[in-house]
Order: sequence, then C-alpha cells, then structure tokens
Amino acid sequence: MTNSDNTSGARKTALLVLEDGRSFSGRAWGAEGERCGEIVFNTSMSGYQEVLTDPSYAGQIVCMTYPLIGNYGVNSEDAESARPWVEGFVVREASRTASNWRSEGTLDAYLKEWNIPAIDRIDTRALVRHIRSRGAMRACLSTVDTDEASLLAKARKSPAMENRELASLVTCKDKYEITAEGAERFHVVCFDFGVKRNSLAELARLGCRVTVVPAGTSAEEVLAIHPDGVFLSNGPGDPASMNETVAEIRRLTDARMPTFGICFGHQLLGRAFGAATYKLTFGHRGGNQPVKDLASESVEITSH
Repeated sequence: MTNSDNTSGARKTALLVLEDGRSFSGRAWGAEGERCGEIVFNTSMSGYQEVLTDPSYAGQIVCMTYPLIGNYGVNSEDAESARPWVEGFVVREASRTASNWRSEGTLDAYLKEWNIPAIDRIDTRALVRHIRSRGAMRACLSTVDTDEASLLAKARKSPAMENRELASLVTCKDKYEITAEGAERFHVVCFDFGVKRNSLAELARLGCRVTVVPAGTSAEEVLAIHPDGVFLSNGPGDPASMNETVAEIRRLTDARMPTFGICFGHQLLGRAFGAATYKLTFGHRGGNQPVKDLASESVEITSH
C-alpha cells in the first residue's frame, strides 16, 4: 500500500518501504543513497540536530512528528556528538533555508555532508499512526531505487534491533576527562555507551570531574581509578546483547560503588540486578513525554 504526495515538485523522488509492505513516496533531499534501519518517531517540536547526533539513534531511521523541520539550520554548538548517527531522516516538510542568528548552514547541506538520505512531503501522521499500531519495524529509505518490491526485500534482510549490539560502534576508543566547572565536588566515571555531550556538560556543571571510559572497560579498571561514583550513559541497541558489560556492572555494585544510569544505562543496571528488559511496541522519544509520579500523583513533562 502506497501513501504519496503529489506536491513533490521537480525534485527527485524518494521511497520509504516498511518491512510489513507499507510504503511512502515523497521528495528526496539530503544525500543521494539508500539506507535500511529500524523506523522510529520523535515527537519533539525542535532539537532535530540533537536528535540526528544522538548516538542512541544509531541503526535507526527517524521520523519527526512536527511538520516543519530545518527552519533554523544547524550549528556546531547543538550537536550531541561528533557526527550524526541516524540511518535516514523523514519529515513532513523540510525547510531548504535557514533563518537563525546561530545558524552555520542548512539542514539539507548538513545531511549531504554526512551522506544521510532523507525524504519529505509524505504523510508523517499516517506513518506515525502505523508505527504506533504495528510497532517499530525495519524499513528501507532510498533516493536511488524506487522499486517497492526491491526495497521491501532489502528491509526484510536488514538486521533487526533485537539482540543487536551497537555500543561498540558509538563508544569512545580511549578514555578521556572532562574538568568540573568551578570547585570539584566529585569524581565520576562515565561508561560511554553513546553518551551525549549535554549529559557530560551537566555533570561538569554540578561540580563533577568526569572520566569517560569505553563501553568495554572492566570493573577492575574502574575501581583502580577510585571514583566517587559511576554513571552509565544512554546508547543504542538491545541491552540484552550486553551480558559481559552487565556482569562488570554487577561487580561494581557488589563493590558498593555508587552507580546510576539513564536510558540504555538504566536498563543495563536493571539487568545487573536480575531484572528483565523487553522492547516496547514503539519507544518514547521526544521532549514532551508525560510521566506520572506515583507518590505525588502529579504528571510531569519529560524528555526521553
């Protein structure tokens, strides 16, 4: 079943095909090429550069639910890592111009620079509703092959996210240090499973000197540094694929090392204490996610 938009103009056509056979034809922008990955959506109204450069999105094609993306361009300050990690980018309408005093270039040029294909002028509401009802699934996005059957076969042959280990793809190769802002209060070791720059900046702002270590670092190596605590970062992939890392985390907690995690790191910490993790039908991604505090019964809007 195809969902197309007749306003694609003179620009080249792009095609997005999901593994269940649903397809969306639209306008190509960004880089020419073809990528397969898990199709997911993000509900943020802005912050698309942070989404693109978040290592947690490695292996995924991201659809933004907000209808106009790219209007304030890109800059060197808003990136969460050294490069974008998404496989492909899907929006309702892509702005080809950038109007903002901080802008250093257009989003279209940025995607071309990093060889990321993108599609716009599709019904993103229909796509998101489909993902919500059917669940996140594999997909193939192409600006060079517009044959539905061909892309469907490629999507179904691409790696599934279940049991997929991606932390080794995005982690740092060597340890490095972030200096605390002002007086140093604590020394924290951060396991880099795909850590975002803002997480490190926030720790530094709170007076933490942060030693960032690769994902495969052993508990013995961490304990030899004598930190005040351990931070397990966000990251991509399936936490069920990280059994060796989970064992190292358990060694740290057995040594009574204060340890906390966010996102992927939180799931790894849970598994270290014997909890099971499972994949949601569709993940919660965005800056407007409601969370209920069971103690106070208040609802807060959070960023995931």
